[in-house]
This record gives sequence, structure tokens and C-alpha cells, in this order.
Amino acid sequence: MYNARILLGAAVIAGFAAITLSAQTSSTWVFFGDDQRLHYQTDAQGNRIMDFSYAGYEGGGVRIPDVPVAVTVHASGADDTAAIQAAIDQVSTLPLDVNGFRGAVLLAPGKYSTSSTLTINASGVVLRGTGNGANGAFKSVITMTGDPFTFLQVAGTGSAQNVGTAVAMTDAYVPSGASTFNVADASGFQVGDTILVRHPVTTAWIHLLKMDTLVRSGAPQTWIAAGSTITTDRTIAAINGNQITLDVPLTDNFDQTYLNPPGGSVVKYTYPGRISQVGAEHIAVIAHPQNVDITQPQYQGVSMSAVINGWIRDMVFQDTQNTFQISGTVKETTFDHIAVRHTVAHTGDGPADFAFSGTQLLFTKCSVTGEGGTWPAVAQSRVSGPDVLLDFFADDRGFDPHQRWATGLLCDRCTLTNSHTADKAGVAYSNRGNLGSGQGWDSGWSVAWNTTATTFLIQQPPGSQNFCIGCTGTILTEAQPGTSSPLLPNGIYDAYGTTVTPSSLYLEQLCERLGPSAVANIGYPGTCAAPPAQAPAQGSLRPRFSGGAALGF
Repeated sequence: MYNARILLGAAVIAGFAAITLSAQTSSTWVFFGDDQRLHYQTDAQGNRIMDFSYAGYEGGGVRIPDVPVAVTVHASGADDTAAIQAAIDQVSTLPLDVNGFRGAVLLAPGKYSTSSTLTINASGVVLRGTGNGANGAFKSVITMTGDPFTFLQVAGTGSAQNVGTAVAMTDAYVPSGASTFNVADASGFQVGDTILVRHPVTTAWIHLLKMDTLVRSGAPQTWIAAGSTITTDRTIAAINGNQITLDVPLTDNFDQTYLNPPGGSVVKYTYPGRISQVGAEHIAVIAHPQNVDITQPQYQGVSMSAVINGWIRDMVFQDTQNTFQISGTVKETTFDHIAVRHTVAHTGDGPADFAFSGTQLLFTKCSVTGEGGTWPAVAQSRVSGPDVLLDFFADDRGFDPHQRWATGLLCDRCTLTNSHTADKAGVAYSNRGNLGSGQGWDSGWSVAWNTTATTFLIQQPPGSQNFCIGCTGTILTEAQPGTSSPLLPNGIYDAYGTTVTPSSLYLEQLCERLGPSAVANIGYPGTCAAPPAQAPAQGSLRPRFSGGAALGF
């Protein structure tokens, strides 16, 4: 599939970014200073590796709540879809308490079946099973029956609504990782306003990234159309004159040389239809194993849209495909201890079990295991993070932003023991060229940190950068798909083949920002510098449930 592939061992190709091969325990890009806190190297324009610690429920470091039970459902021995949905609907009519919760629907121990999608569409509602994977058994087990469908939809309504007119950003250059910038007139904004920072897609910017020459089968391919916009969802933390400070740093740079006209801008928004404080937990879900083309109906796990401050935790999904579909309207949401297990191989184009857009998403201690042919995790088009995979495990393929410019991604202490050889795997922040009708550059300003994978394809987009720090695996150097030359420049490989400190970038950033209790709140030792997590036994990556031993959990 890819032309001019070269496997690099210790070799460094002249003219490409240097690869540090000496034994070392510190990164040159993020390192501890004499004050025992992290310090960050910047490039000549001020770009730096961002603070990823804002990813997750309530902006990171907040314990997922145990919402009180409002309604209990018992397994009927028949189709339980209507009973479970009726309980969700009943709880959805209850008043919100002071914490924004209505209540949880508890599935008593038993074996349930569902034949169509369950839906949560009101704030403060949680679907909860009995038992948990950490204790070795789920006691609430749901089997998906009938024609393929999505098990659970968690969705608000509508979209963000602009308030007033957009205001121009006036800095000639705003670096990636920055939290402050100037605007023409900040008088219409207040601290606490939710805003969209708008990065225009211009002909000049597309040309800078050389995405205006994609051709497939003799036909021009469109990467991102000129005139469209990439938006970053943030809140104003401070205002000083016409200088705005954001609650979370920017993931991309704003170079007005290529963005003007119209230039970067900021607009206030409201989102009345977005729901919050919603989730699902402690349930095992079993689908009928099948190997069908990704264009065909599939048993899927969870779709989520128009959600802020949500969670899915301690769940297992067996034989679902494209298991999680997380839209760009999801924010500050955690996916914790989720295992996706396949018992049949998939052939043809690979589905993706964790496919996400959105911002401030945290996937911690999740895994995808079993038969080959699926992508464990992909980011989608025009994604502005921070989005973090922490202690993510997969035994086939890896983490590959799929298409059309995702920024601010972190694969932190991921273990990707790929056995798939048909195409690249491991971690790829790269130019996908004419693949998939012009997927082109898939990522910028993204990091793999202390990650072990079969291969790494970390490339440098024009005007941007990607990083592989403390990584172990084979380095790939390639030309843009659809061409045979030239080879594209590698991104930054720092401390290649050597584990660096801190063990986890996300946990150390979180600990420094909010203290040790924030790290403990998300299930890690509450000490700074954040220590290594105990390596999970392979069996612990596949939570079990009562009566499920024969199914491989």
C-alpha cells in the first residue's frame, strides 16, 4: 500500500529530523527542572508540547461520581429492551439535584437481551450494571439479539449556537500550546464565556501542507475544502484588555501568513441541547460474532454526541465492531477500563473500535484484543484535543489518526503489540496522501510518550510537528501514499528506545496542575512525580463476567 518504505534501525537518514539513540532518562522537550517541575522546550516560534492534563471528565482529575439509584430493572428472560428504556425514560423525567444528577438505572444481576438501541437523551442519567470487571465478574450481562444495531446512544440535541459576531485574532502568530492571544476587541466577552476559536481553512494553508495536489485514479482529491473552518471549543479564563486567556491551551498554531484572509477569530456560543452528567458502567455486552464489510450493518457499542462531562467505565464489549463512535460535539468525557474483545477475524477494510472526534477526551486503561483486522483507536477529521490514550493496550494494529488534521493527541504509555503486517500499525501521525479520497495529513502537534509498538510512522507536516518520545519500536520513513518520492521528513524522535521520566506525561501534568489527589481520583497512585502504573496482567485487560469463561474473558 505504501511506496518507498524504509525500516530504520539505528540509522538516521540525512536531512530528516534527528533521532536520539543515546541512553537517557529525560526528554529534551519535556523535562524536570531544578524545581522538580516539568519544563518545556519551545521551537523558534514558541510552539511547545501542550499540557494534556485537561482531558477527561470535568476537565481532568475529578472522580467519576456514584450516582444514586432511582430505578431497578430485573432480567425477564425475554427481550428486555422496552423495560430498560422505560426505566431510563422514567429517570429522565426526575428533577436534577444540586449536582446535576437525576439518578441511575440499576440492572440487577442477571442475563438480559436487547434487540434495538437504548437511548439516554437527558442530563443526569446513568445506566449501571451490578458487579464489575475489577472484581473478576460482571453480574449484569446483556446479549444483543436480532438484526445489527448500536447498543447504547448517549446524545443531546442540536449544535452550538453562535452569540454575536466573531472577533478577529490580531497576533501575527499564536503558537501551539499557548493559552493567551490578543483580539481586536474583547469588550463583548466575559470570563466564563464558552467560545469557539476558529481556524480558517485557506487556499494558502492547504498549499503550505501540499494538500492541493492529491490525485487518485486521475481525479483530484479534496483534503479539507478551502472556506471551511476548524473550531476549538474553549472557555475564557481571564481577560486583560484585549488579551484573552483560555481555560485549556490551543492544540494548533495560528499563523496569519497562511490564514489571512479571513484570519483566526473567536465567537461566543451557547449549546442548550448538549447534555451532561451522563454515563454507563459495570455492564458486559455480547454481540453475535460476524465478519462483514464495514459498509454493512454492524453490532456497535456506544455512540455519543452533544455531551459534556460524561463517562463510560468498567464495561466489556464482545464482538462489536466500530464499537465507540464519539462525535465532535463531545467534551470533557472519560472512557475508563473498557475492554473490547473479538472472537472472529475481520477481513477487508478495518473498522475502528475507538473512533473519536471531540475535545478533552480521556481513554484510560482501555484495551482491544482478540482476532485481527480492526483498528483499536483512530481520531477523525478536524479534531482539536487535548485527547489522550493512557495505558491503552491492543494486540493488533494500533493508534492511527484517520484523516484530515487532528491536533493535540497523546498516546501515553500505550502498548500496541501488533501482529498485523498488511499495512502500517503501531502509532502513525502521518500523511495519508490520496488514501480514502484524500485523507492527507492526519495529525499535527501530537505526541507518543513512553509507548511500545511494532512500528512508528511519525512525520513532520509543514509548519507543524509531531513527537515520539521514549518510544520503543521500528521507525518507518515513507513517501506520501500515491507517490514514490520524495520521502517525507520524520517528526521528532527523542530518547528513542529509552524510557524517559516522567513515566506518564499526562499524570505528571495533572499532578502538577491539581495535586496528587487529582491523580488518585482517576485511579492512579496519588504522588508527584507520577510513578509507573503497575503493568496489568494480560488477563486483567479482558474483564470477566459470570458465566462468561467459555467466551474468553
